[in-house]
Amino acid sequence: MVVVGAGFGGLSTVMALARADAEVTLVDRKNHHLFQPLLYQVATAGLAPTQIASPIRTVLRRQANVRVLLDEVTGVDTRARHVLMGGRRLAYDYLVLATGATHAYFGHDEWAGHAPGLKSLDDALALRRRVLLAFEQAEVCPDPAERSRLLTFVVVGAGPTGVELAGAIAELARRALTCDFRAIRGTRARVVLVEAGERVLPTFSTRLSGYALGALEKLGVEVRLRSAVTRCDACGVRLADQTQIEARNVVWAAGVRASPAGDWLATARDAAGRVVVGPDHAIPNRSEVFVIGDAARFVDEAGRPVPGVAPAAKQQGAFVGRLIAGEIAGTSKVRPTFRYRDCGSMATIGRKAAVAALGAVELSGFAAWLVWSLAHVYFLIGFRNRAAVVLDWVWSYLTFERGARLITGTESARPPAIGVRTVEASLYLS
Repeated sequence: MVVVGAGFGGLSTVMALARADAEVTLVDRKNHHLFQPLLYQVATAGLAPTQIASPIRTVLRRQANVRVLLDEVTGVDTRARHVLMGGRRLAYDYLVLATGATHAYFGHDEWAGHAPGLKSLDDALALRRRVLLAFEQAEVCPDPAERSRLLTFVVVGAGPTGVELAGAIAELARRALTCDFRAIRGTRARVVLVEAGERVLPTFSTRLSGYALGALEKLGVEVRLRSAVTRCDACGVRLADQTQIEARNVVWAAGVRASPAGDWLATARDAAGRVVVGPDHAIPNRSEVFVIGDAARFVDEAGRPVPGVAPAAKQQGAFVGRLIAGEIAGTSKVRPTFRYRDCGSMATIGRKAAVAALGAVELSGFAAWLVWSLAHVYFLIGFRNRAAVVLDWVWSYLTFERGARLITGTESARPPAIGVRTVEASLYLS
């Protein structure tokens, strides 16, 4: 039994096989399980990386029938039933691919260098570094135009990730950092949220979408709707109406595409690269190969695709794990059909403001923020992480402080020499 990917889907599959008479191998190119919905808080210095990630081996150390391999899968030989990892091969009787998704630039992959996305801890730490360095560079920049560019942040895409990022950057810039600098004190950072569609949070109701728009504007976020990006470079972005937004920091949250699992399997995929799976999440003509999570396109009996969210991946993983365990034990003769239980949708917009759609119930404001907070803490792996997140959130709520404002990285953090003035020490001593 081989599971590729240690996200929510992969881990749920492995855990569902805890009592099965099977040798389970979990393969991931990272050594940690990551809670992606809170990545934006690492990127904006709200949480430390260790608070939203746990080592895979620690999570599974009590499950005797599983081993963990740190490696990168490069292909699948379905005829020989082998998983390919460079020059290595790993045999399987059952295979579950839970390989997730990555950024989609809609045919403009050259934009990735100027507008990074947010899918991994490395992405979050790089973005945190860029945001914090922008303030450091603005502090010593004598050119008002360049200072304005440094303090302009553009977020492309107004789905949950884009809305949460824009709100968090606005709060970081205007509240947490407001007293930390001297030369730029009183200078207002500009946060622009760009969306090609008609409204923010388009998957939510118009009422909740309208509340989110108002909450963003209250934070000072400049929201530009019906504004597709036509160019993205080191100078900023250009919109379809030819408006140029000059910015040194652009973040991409406009779309995703599935991992290369479909290429490995040479099977049907949708426009986003997700593998089309059957009612049991197996691929056509290969009943021993399953695809779950963001890498899969599953359509329920009503014709609705299952969304790429953590609860869905957990349900899919548990379903496939139980299915395989039943077949191994000989208790399952006919494969069941997966049925998704919608746990609702939520998004937060800064401090004590959020929206939540829980079936027929819609919440907004502080009540939704409280539900969002409790739900995210619940889904975190490990009590230590939950306790740390709760303490940090309470501290941030009471003090507006961000405790993880560290600039790290292999490159020098020194601001560029061009346009930098020399600041006399006496300025600060006085």
